[in-house]
Amino acid sequence: MPAQIIRGDYGVHQFASHLGLSRWQMRVGREHGLLPGPDIDGERWSADLADEVRGNGAQVIAMFGDEPPIGSARAAARLASRVGLDVERRDVEMLVARGDLNVISSFRGYPVYLKRDLDRLDPDSVREVVSARKGPLIDTVDASGAAMILDWPRKTFDRISADRGLVTDRLGRYALSDIQALGVDENLTRQVLDEKRRLALAKAQRSETKIEDVVRGWLLQCTAYVDRAVAQPPDTAALGRAIRTLVMARAETERQQCAAP
Repeated sequence: MPAQIIRGDYGVHQFASHLGLSRWQMRVGREHGLLPGPDIDGERWSADLADEVRGNGAQVIAMFGDEPPIGSARAAARLASRVGLDVERRDVEMLVARGDLNVISSFRGYPVYLKRDLDRLDPDSVREVVSARKGPLIDTVDASGAAMILDWPRKTFDRISADRGLVTDRLGRYALSDIQALGVDENLTRQVLDEKRRLALAKAQRSETKIEDVVRGWLLQCTAYVDRAVAQPPDTAALGRAIRTLVMARAETERQQCAAP
């Protein structure tokens, strides 16, 4: 007699995996009515419902893509680099109010946006919004805005602007044309990109080392408990969190190493 296959229900992680989705895709899919809520005690999905909507995962991916949405600050930085203007969070909000950009969801109470929606925005619409905010200052930019336009670390911009002898006006602002000229300097762009990669790799390695020390500390506490030097064992949940963080840190280090020329 063949063994009977018993299908259980699904928790949130299992349901997302069943549909081939990440957690953010599942959340956004539910918010936009593409996925149902749990039908068992308000917490779990039955096997029948999971099978019924299995194809909906592909619809979610088609509508929202694979890249997680980003908040207003990162959206402004992405637009600034793209259009060559010092876009601010309020400009992103104005684009939403004008109907040029959709808020796709929220995270911790703040709106988030799809990267591909930002990349599809008409540059003229962005320039119009920024120009309306800046008025007669549209042709100048402060140091923070310049670094955002160039997508450079602020310290890098400060150093290079000093080396190049860029002048500022009475308000300490740079000519926008000077900043845009830096952005089209291919040799300079390569140098800054290499510097950014080195900085990112160093940061990833520092993070990895820090988490490794946390794990080693846990092992020492565990040894102390096994040797009866302390009365209480260490928190196993803390180890789980540290290991997960270490996995992500090592993945980031590897990614930065692979990105190096």
